[in-house]
Amino acid sequence: MVVKKGDKVKIEYTGTLDDGSVFDSSEKQGKPLEFEIGTGKVIKGFENAIVGMEKEGEKEITLKPGDAYGDHNPQMIKEIPKDQIPADKELKPGMILVMGLPNGMQLPGKIIEVNESTIKVDMNHPLSGKTLHFKLKVAEIESSA
Repeated sequence: MVVKKGDKVKIEYTGTLDDGSVFDSSEKQGKPLEFEIGTGKVIKGFENAIVGMEKEGEKEITLKPGDAYGDHNPQMIKEIPKDQIPADKELKPGMILVMGLPNGMQLPGKIIEVNESTIKVDMNHPLSGKTLHFKLKVAEIESSA
């Protein structure tokens, strides 16, 4: 049996950057990643690599930014007045802020600059613009048909 659209799968994985540092793994999460093929719950390149694999099948893939979290977008760097941020913490570059959007969603942003009256926040995904490497293993396939 091979993985196809609509199947539920459990995937063991390790994700690394070009320098070999691990940014995520199923071992770190304590269990395999579970999702249904075709629902868009994982990045496109990751999902596409799983299709056609067999149970216990293993492979290594490299995803360019376009198949992962996209290119780093300079328009996603926002300058925000400090008075719009709760003053309960000292704001420093590198800190992560959770920003509320008008539609109720929340996005994390990384502070990249603190000025007298404003802060600059990078709202890009932390892995945007990066090439990602994955070691994949199909632990389980639950067929949709």
